[in-house]
Amino acid sequence: MSLRRLTALIEREGDLYVSLCPELDIASQGETVEDARSNLVEALELFFETAAVEEIERRLR
Repeated sequence: MSLRRLTALIEREGDLYVSLCPELDIASQGETVEDARSNLVEALELFFETAAVEEIERRLR
């Protein structure tokens, strides 16, 4: 298993914080920075659990 470091961009938009992983084009949100980060981690975990290997490789190119 190889490890890869991914970027998390978090910006305030109105009353929420929006988090984005630009390498995979996956986003989430939360009421606080930590909520937005935690929700992004959960979204990434679900993506890696369910996506086909080909889809992961395509997005990481």
